[in-house]
This record gives sequence, C-alpha cells and structure tokens, in this order.
Amino acid sequence: MRKLMILAMALIIAPLMAQESAGNIVHHYAARNFIAGNINKSRLDTVLMAGVNAPSAMNRQPWRFTVMQDIKLVKQIISDAKDGNILIVVSTDSKASNEARAVLDCGLAVQSMYLAAQALGLGSRIYTGPIAAINGRFKNELPAGYTAVALVRIGLVEKTDAVTAASSRKSINEIVTYK
Repeated sequence: MRKLMILAMALIIAPLMAQESAGNIVHHYAARNFIAGNINKSRLDTVLMAGVNAPSAMNRQPWRFTVMQDIKLVKQIISDAKDGNILIVVSTDSKASNEARAVLDCGLAVQSMYLAAQALGLGSRIYTGPIAAINGRFKNELPAGYTAVALVRIGLVEKTDAVTAASSRKSINEIVTYK
C-alpha cells in the first residue's frame, strides 16, 4: 500500500515539477532592474557551465568566455551597470566570426547562460550593441585571435514577476505556421 501511495504521489508531482521547469523557460525576461550585490562563485560557475554545455554544430564549441568582474571596466561597456554585475563576453575565433554556424553556436551558449542565470534567481540580459566597442577599444580583454559576438550581463535584481516585467510579445498565432 505504501509503495502504491509513493507511486501515486510521484505521478502527481512529476508533471507539476515539469510545469515549473517549463515556466522558467517560457516566462523569462531581459532584466532592467539590476541592483548592487555580489554573485557567489558557485552561481557564476553554474551559469558558465550552462554555456560550456550548450549545443554546437558538429560539437565544435567555437566559443571562448571572458568574465568581466572589474566594475570600472564593466561600467565602460554598460554605463548603468551596478556594483557586482558581471559581463560574460562570448567570442569566437576571428577567422570564424563571419561564419553563420560559429555565430549561431555562440548565440546558443549566450542563451543557455541567460536562462541559467534566471533559473538561479539572478537577472540576466543579452547585449549585442556594445560588441563594436569590445572588438575595438577593449580588444585586448579578449583571448588573442578572438572576436566578440555577444555578451550576457548577470547580476542581482529586485524581486519582480517575470510575466508582468517582460515586454509584450506577439501571439503564437501571429508567428507560427503549421504545415
């Protein structure tokens, strides 16, 4: 009888856990409400591991991650950065930086880290605007021979509801075609 009750509870709880997990993926938002505060190394490492384990074409893993924690440097790139915010710059070999495959692979790593940060209760935001400055003025911060593709900002955020904080989206009927 006890085994039957445990099985019944597992059948009830498992779908609820799956819904919660899916909720983290479906109801994310690009944080704007960053606050000052440090991120512990364990959380940072988890975010980075999500990038390391991202899928890539033919398992090439063309990315390199540069973790910028020096707030003076961070604020030169993102002017409204708060103390403790971290920038993870994702770059690829300069020779491959014009290859769609390498850029897409880097984008998958960026998205993986963005979602991992939010799953850990951190704020995250993806930027491509500062990439020209990083590849220009801040090129010496990147691994030799690499070109920045995108960056992820992570940090502490004010508690907020991801559903109401997110920008409005088009309906699924506007953008999905079934054949």
